Amino acid sequence: MPTLLHIDSSPLYGRSVSRQLTGAFVTQWKSSNPDGKVVDRDLNATPISPINAEWIGAAYTPEEARTPQQKELLALSDALLAELEQADEYVIGVPMHNFSVPSVLKLWIDQIARVGRTFSYAGGKPKGLLAGKKATFIIATGGIYDAQSQMASFNFVEPYLRSVFGFLGVTDTSFLTTGGTGALNHGQDRDAFLAPHLKAVQSHALAA
Repeated sequence: MPTLLHIDSSPLYGRSVSRQLTGAFVTQWKSSNPDGKVVDRDLNATPISPINAEWIGAAYTPEEARTPQQKELLALSDALLAELEQADEYVIGVPMHNFSVPSVLKLWIDQIARVGRTFSYAGGKPKGLLAGKKATFIIATGGIYDAQSQMASFNFVEPYLRSVFGFLGVTDTSFLTTGGTGALNHGQDRDAFLAPHLKAVQSHALAA
């Protein structure tokens, strides 16, 4: 039974473009995988604390030697990792915030980038442990940051996510970007604006 992990990181909910597009992806994926399972993770509804020295110490302590307090510190991380490990595929909604990813997504990444779980340095070289997974990142940006645009150098979203997930072993990645969403705040018809992007997302989910 295939499993899809669906992650949203926008704080805007009903006004969010990335949430609407990940929702369309999930709907199409369910239609194409009637026996599949979808796990939803809303990062804005998940309290995630920044990692600290105690968390790092717990993560680097061998599992069998961890104290009850250390196990408690890693409980959320363990739950988030279980979702990643059990899923075959990920779809992640990412609005651009200040040219990069939302803070809640960065906090989530800090929780799942765990030595011995998602990466290792066996043999002295880094090795990603999430092999065989694929990820679709659905990105929404207020301005236009395409490769040929004047603002391309300000786009740190795709390079960052490609690097992080590649480091963790997820190299089968796709990036679907909806640029210029700021126009929706200035009278642009939402349905007309989103129509081609919804079609692209649904086509991608159908082929996935």
